[in-house]
Amino acid sequence: MSDAILSVEGVSKTFGGLRAVELARFTVNAGSITALIGPNGAGKTTLFDLISGLTKPDQGAIRLQGRRIDGLQPHTIAQLGLARTFQLTRVFAGLDVLDNMLLANPKQPREHLIGLLARAREGHDAERTARARALELLQVFGLEDKAHDYAGNLSGGQRKLLEAARILMTEPKIVLLDEPMAGVNPTLGHRLLNHIETLRRERGITFLFVEHDMDVVMRRADRVIVMAQGSVIADGTPDAVRADPRVIDAYLGGTGA
Repeated sequence: MSDAILSVEGVSKTFGGLRAVELARFTVNAGSITALIGPNGAGKTTLFDLISGLTKPDQGAIRLQGRRIDGLQPHTIAQLGLARTFQLTRVFAGLDVLDNMLLANPKQPREHLIGLLARAREGHDAERTARARALELLQVFGLEDKAHDYAGNLSGGQRKLLEAARILMTEPKIVLLDEPMAGVNPTLGHRLLNHIETLRRERGITFLFVEHDMDVVMRRADRVIVMAQGSVIADGTPDAVRADPRVIDAYLGGTGA
């Protein structure tokens, strides 16, 4: 489809004879919030690993805005505009919240000593701009009063918010969220989801998320993709997917354990 920002085209991955993903095929439209669901062991996280470059597919193709990205290194895919969170949040516990944000800045002004010496004033201006952007994002996520606290002292929910804010420092086009509600109290979780909807509406960022909370999926997603036993078995609106016999069987019949 012409409005697809991400295309997964017949992708498969086997680990030690176990087919974790089998001929997965779907697209994610630009500016959408799309859910990827399925029973435990369905292959969702493996598929995220394949899309983000942590794992290489055995066959098939993955395209970001028409450019093939399967086989590229994760940092290269990130530079092309795809960012990803994990089930377990990854923060630098020994650094404060603001420094965690600044480390994600894609335009680090002080990466090279020669550049620093030649462009000292430019570097200082870039650093001020980065700090201002980081503080703005922390305010958006309600973490501005935590800017100088150690990230390791944040609650699980606050770490999720920090990870989401930090990802936005990379100026992504599409974000993969792996179980954003896991381990988060409902208040912070819904705050995060509200921010996601705002960012989609105001900045046009696309979101693809894995989530087990079906209430969240049905209320927040524009479209739902369902996996079972490594394959995509359904793809459609929340209402259509909820009524699909294959989806009911996958969740209630034990096909995806």
